[in-house]
Amino acid sequence: MACFGGRGAPPVAEQDERLERYDPTEIEPRWQRRWEELGLHATDLTNTTKPNYYLLTMWPYPSGDLHIGHWYVKTPTDAVARYKRMQGFNVFYPVGFDAFGLPAENAAIKRKIHPREWTVANMENMRRQLRSMGASFDWKSEVVTCDPVYFRWNQWIFLKFYEKGVAYRKQAPVDWCPSCEVTLAREQVEGVDRICWRCSTQVTKRDLTQWFFKITDYADELLSFEGMHWPEQIRTMQTNWIGRSEGAEIDFTVAPAEHHPGGEALRVFTTRPDTLYGATFMVLAPEHELVATITTPEQRSAVSAYIEATKRKTEIDRLTATKEKSGVATGAHAINPVNGKRIPVWIADYVLASYGTGAIMAVPAHDERDYEFAQQFNLPIVPVVAPQHLAATPDAVPLPYVEKSDGAAVAVNSAAWDGTAWPESFTKAIAHLEQAKAGEKKVTYRLRDWLISRQRYWGTPIPIIHCATCGPVGVPVDQLPVTLPIDVDFKSTGESPLKTATAWLNVHCPKCGGPGQRETDTMDTFVDSSWYWYRYLAPKNELGPVDRKLVDAWCPVDQYTGGAEHAVMHLLYSRFFTKAMRDLGLIGESEPFTRLFNQGQILGADGERMSKSRGNVQDPDELVSRHGADAVRLFLMFMGPWDQGGAWSSSGISGMVRFLGRIWTLALDPHGKEPGDPNSGVLPAGQDQAAGEAAVRRAAHKAINGVGADIEAFRFNTAVAKLMELANALFPYRGSPVAGTAAWSEAIHYLLAGIAPMAPHLADEMHSRVQAAAGISASDPRWTSIHQCPWPTVDTSLLAESTREIPVQVNGKLRDKLTVSAAATEAEIEALALASPKVQIALEGRTPKKVIHAGGRLVNIVG
Repeated sequence: MACFGGRGAPPVAEQDERLERYDPTEIEPRWQRRWEELGLHATDLTNTTKPNYYLLTMWPYPSGDLHIGHWYVKTPTDAVARYKRMQGFNVFYPVGFDAFGLPAENAAIKRKIHPREWTVANMENMRRQLRSMGASFDWKSEVVTCDPVYFRWNQWIFLKFYEKGVAYRKQAPVDWCPSCEVTLAREQVEGVDRICWRCSTQVTKRDLTQWFFKITDYADELLSFEGMHWPEQIRTMQTNWIGRSEGAEIDFTVAPAEHHPGGEALRVFTTRPDTLYGATFMVLAPEHELVATITTPEQRSAVSAYIEATKRKTEIDRLTATKEKSGVATGAHAINPVNGKRIPVWIADYVLASYGTGAIMAVPAHDERDYEFAQQFNLPIVPVVAPQHLAATPDAVPLPYVEKSDGAAVAVNSAAWDGTAWPESFTKAIAHLEQAKAGEKKVTYRLRDWLISRQRYWGTPIPIIHCATCGPVGVPVDQLPVTLPIDVDFKSTGESPLKTATAWLNVHCPKCGGPGQRETDTMDTFVDSSWYWYRYLAPKNELGPVDRKLVDAWCPVDQYTGGAEHAVMHLLYSRFFTKAMRDLGLIGESEPFTRLFNQGQILGADGERMSKSRGNVQDPDELVSRHGADAVRLFLMFMGPWDQGGAWSSSGISGMVRFLGRIWTLALDPHGKEPGDPNSGVLPAGQDQAAGEAAVRRAAHKAINGVGADIEAFRFNTAVAKLMELANALFPYRGSPVAGTAAWSEAIHYLLAGIAPMAPHLADEMHSRVQAAAGISASDPRWTSIHQCPWPTVDTSLLAESTREIPVQVNGKLRDKLTVSAAATEAEIEALALASPKVQIALEGRTPKKVIHAGGRLVNIVG
């Protein structure tokens, strides 16, 4: 293998003729073809001679063309793949398409074409674009979700989930997007305004019978991130989304009244059962099932009017903290289970039927919302928690007193647990409730089961047949996949277009043979992306969804890259699927991705997210045709820290083109001289050839050491900067005797190897020409791509600096900078500082009173 770079490597041959121009439009497509011919990026998944490294980036949705934001995700990840291969890893870097989804169906309606036709055309174009960026994907492992070869196993997994009770069907109020005409999972409703994640339309509620996955069974396990190197932000978002709360469920009994005998239980959940003595009223959601039953005749009209008014409000309207509290008394009362007191029952819109039990015990002394409500309607307020110093005078407690219990506060006005601090008061309250059979300790979660039903066509058909006799029956496994019919009507009706395909719809029940109908909902497309990395390992496997032997060898994924916007959808669903598939015995691990990196987002020049509708999308094809893929790749990596992103501007790409041109010149024309520069080709003052060679070697080893560390840490901008510094360090020696030495050849190899992960085409072109200059043609068995070369070895003895710069201050003001030996003592540095003409001028003849040394980093002379 001809990977030059050692001390004995031959120098680059002198370029006698006029230096040819670097032309990426010819060079880059040629190398892309060459890499495919060599099978350079195809991974032998059974190779055990190298350590495995599974690198994955979030796959694209084929909605049309790739824009520059897609490049921003994929080119740095590609640089990692290339770097890891050079490090000696057996790298698996696959690609595929998340090809089901609503945009394809909408395009079909708009263009009067089938979604598959639109999707296939887009995928073909995106494959071309991905290749044009020089991406080193293993294309033989491609997975496409709309291919029955893939979604057959979505259906198989669904049936296994159904057998285990992980998949189930129920009627429930669901979030509905009136624009997309589809149900949404809770995670797909964004922000306090409750808008659709896809189209930003205000989401409404509907009662529908839907399919769910029981993700809540894994809530506690999903709260553990042990062994996972994920951003703290993502872990916090998932933890908050799961929302584990430990408290108690308490039953308040409806008190008897003239119009009603009472006795029903009004169940509430609270994290503070120790404040139960302070519950002076109850509030029900207007939709609560007992409201109509318990409301007194005198209050019925007011309650009905309030319920109707609430129906016209959005959830965000109801929860806005700044709005004046509203509510209506039902006229009914409930019995506080710890003191037997009758407390009034109200309805108010700030309590939601969909959250918790739809009822709360109001403790106005210790809750701001309850306090405002009590003030508004003149309801009693009883403090039951007080700071230690006010325990004897609880009426002096400033209200509402909502400090977090941390032992500094104690229970007051609370009989059995008076004077106790948290958590003792909590424990005593639970014990009291359980003894009285009025409540019990309870853990609740904000997380809800995953709604997977979608009333659309372009998705995985749910493999269920509905029979009037047998109910929902799973399609037999040997009849999978259930494919999508072609003869459908895509008119917007709010129901699935599959209902119009009568020949497909009407079938026999697999259980009793009677008439049945297929399920017409399709699966949420997030199901497709919840296990795809396992399928990459065996995309054509017909024996099961995964190849367990390969999964055990390669998973979990070593490094995953993608956007933080997927924190509580794809990234959470993937973790759930991994655990559920583990419990089916399909895989052995419990987490999908060991390491996760979230890149920032490239915005349009207007600062908004790139989208065709805004007209702010940057087409990378146009940039590649003008500047070349390598220049675009380098520019994206040089823009700034990868995790920050920012507004797009192409103004710096020309600088990358010039940088690539400098590398071209250094590698192809080492003996050339700059026209009109009398110092070109002359060694720097005070250096002989040996010192020049040493300087060149030191610069190369220092650069490659830093570049490797930066790529490992995803600091691509500083990696590029270090290579620029190396090129700048080498240029003064071009045309000098140093340019004909092994040290120069080594430095050029280190420069090309360092740039190879980020500018792969130019690096391979230069490396190939270096080999040609040494008599190794492309047909020679010794010829090799630079991407097959090992990452250069660093001589750590060359990393130590031989000199250092010491700023010199006089009375705190900078007066000079000294270049001294790295081994210089404080006495030597002080002598040089005092001898400095600039320092002597600043002292104006005064004798220094003191010389302060700041750890060899700075000298301050006081005089």
